[in-house]
Amino acid sequence: MSNSSNSAAADAEGASSSSKVEIVRGLNEDLAREYKAIIQYVVFSSTLKGAEYGDIAEQLKKHASQELAHALEVARQIDYLGGDPTVKGKEAEYSQESRKMLEIDLRAEQETIKSYRERIRQAERAGEFALSEALRDIIAEEQDHEIDLRDALGIR
Repeated sequence: MSNSSNSAAADAEGASSSSKVEIVRGLNEDLAREYKAIIQYVVFSSTLKGAEYGDIAEQLKKHASQELAHALEVARQIDYLGGDPTVKGKEAEYSQESRKMLEIDLRAEQETIKSYRERIRQAERAGEFALSEALRDIIAEEQDHEIDLRDALGIR
């Protein structure tokens, strides 16, 4: 009986360890996406052209600093879980056309939201409830970014 108890405990620990590795891998993907967002928001907020984009250009500056806060939080969570935060970002996209810049950012926000939803599910399954709460705070801001971009593009 003791032997099967130890085996069950070892299995649970192994599952917990492998789920943490999976979560860290996913969080590093999320972190790389945050780096990309920071770069794109900095560049796009500086290069958007046209009077109709003045308000969103200011919003993008705020988005850039919020994305930096997200990156810092994600890196902190990776470290807490025993991982090493990535130093590589996803490749930033660029366009000289203002509307295209906003479309690029909108797609990136939608991808980020989808990814964080999956990470929240992983965290909940692994019993990492503090992580899931931290990600919920991040996803709320990401959804605000999506709304800002949709409004600027005239999309409902």
